[in-house]
Amino acid sequence: MTASLKKKRLCVFCGSGSGNHPDYKKLAQILGEQIAEHQWGLVYGGAHIGLMGAAADGCLSRGGEVIGVMPLQLVKLEVAHKNLTQFVPVETMHDRKQKLYDYSHAFVALPGGPGTMDEWFEILTWAQIKYHQKPIFILNAEINGIRYYDHLLAQLDLMQNQGFFKAEHRQLYKEARSLEQLWTYLKQI
Repeated sequence: MTASLKKKRLCVFCGSGSGNHPDYKKLAQILGEQIAEHQWGLVYGGAHIGLMGAAADGCLSRGGEVIGVMPLQLVKLEVAHKNLTQFVPVETMHDRKQKLYDYSHAFVALPGGPGTMDEWFEILTWAQIKYHQKPIFILNAEINGIRYYDHLLAQLDLMQNQGFFKAEHRQLYKEARSLEQLWTYLKQI
């Protein structure tokens, strides 16, 4: 069941690491700032580290609402952000993904590792089986000459070309190549 959504909230899937280039963290921080400036709320995994912490800190620095959702196992590892608008501890990663969905109007993936991929693909799969119709994005901005998600998008092309991913399902997400393009899409929601 979806929680009450009084204000628009963007769920950001991203790494608990910072990556090998400082512009990854800067991208997450600026997105967080822009979420607040556009009067949206941020929903994310609840950590104070990596891109996750940068996005949260960016949003908080502009007076924005930040909701973090974290399994108790990760809370025990002391990676939870202490200064959020709302912190939601949950039992499992499955519970986390459900809560992230419940609190959000739209979803975007920034660079990250297997956890980021897991969350993004699950929300895409939920859309594929018509569990929801919320917008899904990949932020594929160029950092240090690299677009982080180019290979993933090529893999999705291969899945479609080989008959494992329907063309109609490719319409369930959009690639944004810049923050400006992402906000162009989000303003249409």
